[in-house]
Amino acid sequence: MASITVRVVPRSGRTRVEVGTDGVVVRVRSAPERGRATDEAAKALADALDVAPGRVRLRTGARSRTKTFDVEDLTPEELERRIRGA
Repeated sequence: MASITVRVVPRSGRTRVEVGTDGVVVRVRSAPERGRATDEAAKALADALDVAPGRVRLRTGARSRTKTFDVEDLTPEELERRIRGA
């Protein structure tokens, strides 16, 4: 299992995963209400990493913009390779 820390930006124009010098940013259309932005961020990460959505689980940051997700079935090296290709 690998972990990834991201910054979630709610209420964006479209949902996307960006990798830059400041780390991984997940922009989502949802508002940060009742976990909607977190759920959308997990799905966007799953899509970017080419894994099933059920394999991405929130570890920390339920009420924060900075979140850590665990990704099952990926090594840290594989996760890094896939996210850089996103």
